[in-house]
Amino acid sequence: MAQSGSGSGSATHFVRFEQGGATSYGILDGDSIQPIGGGLFGDRAPNGDPVALGDVKLLYPCDPPKVLCVGLNYKSHLGERKPPETPEIFYKPPSALLDPGGEIVIPAGAKDVHYEAELVIVIGKEAKSVSVENAANHIFGYTCGNDVSDRNWQNGTKGDQKDVQWWRAKGADTFGPLGPSIATALDYDKARIQLRLNGQVKQSQLVSDLLFGPAQVVSHVSHFVTLSPGDVIYTGTPGSTSPMKAGDVVEVEIDGIGILRNTVASG
Repeated sequence: MAQSGSGSGSATHFVRFEQGGATSYGILDGDSIQPIGGGLFGDRAPNGDPVALGDVKLLYPCDPPKVLCVGLNYKSHLGERKPPETPEIFYKPPSALLDPGGEIVIPAGAKDVHYEAELVIVIGKEAKSVSVENAANHIFGYTCGNDVSDRNWQNGTKGDQKDVQWWRAKGADTFGPLGPSIATALDYDKARIQLRLNGQVKQSQLVSDLLFGPAQVVSHVSHFVTLSPGDVIYTGTPGSTSPMKAGDVVEVEIDGIGILRNTVASG
């Protein structure tokens, strides 16, 4: 089951959840959710009585029109490669998104499926050709993501021809775990991102080590692709990664946001 941290400072934690067949948004406070009306980007007024976190199913915390990702955005992940001069952007399809607690399914033929822990930007209002200085005004908050990737399909390392685009290497169903909550007013510069595989820490780095921070990424993307409320941008993974296998439990934790936990299964 996904766990949600209480955060720090003035951050508010928004979740999307299912109860009794209905999908709603709410504000998470410990083990309780206050449902809200008006949508995530509307007035967000309280709507009904609080519900217990344990009585609902958490969903990925927004329903993005677009899912963008940044590659090569930590020096520790570059190795000997030259740092990019601008953010390197690619897409995942929204159909790749996976709820907290859901199963990452390794597709038939996938030979080298890796985790990638990432801070994810959630856009709050339309952004078109915005400056770096103004970009923060278009960011609603941040959540945790796992940019699951099959290295063989991505790079052709184990005998298969690599994909022309990463349509299945990074876009296969369930290859985009997201959540558990969106934290607003998050001081991400002081946050640490970690990934644990079966309880063992595999990745750990300060978010402030990003080569291109959220404002730079949003500004850059917005000059070519208009960003809409609910769009998400995975900002890149630190350090090295390694394969996952059926039966594994993978957790992404970011200070002030919470823990995104998923299991791994074979397709």
